[in-house]
Amino acid sequence: MFARAANITRTGMANLVRYSHSHGGIPGENLPFSLTNRYKLTAMFIVFFGSGLGAPFFILRHQLLKK
Repeated sequence: MFARAANITRTGMANLVRYSHSHGGIPGENLPFSLTNRYKLTAMFIVFFGSGLGAPFFILRHQLLKK
């Protein structure tokens, strides 16, 4: 039973790798953003992490200013 599940998993992963259209070996190829523009990448990181770290403070401010 376990051998059959392992075989199905192995063939499924092989098909996933085979048909993923990835050439491999290129750093950052599988990322959803470009690494070529340094300033745009820096701005996107600031927005991404700033929104996650700042959200609790904005939510708290909103709750405290409600009537």
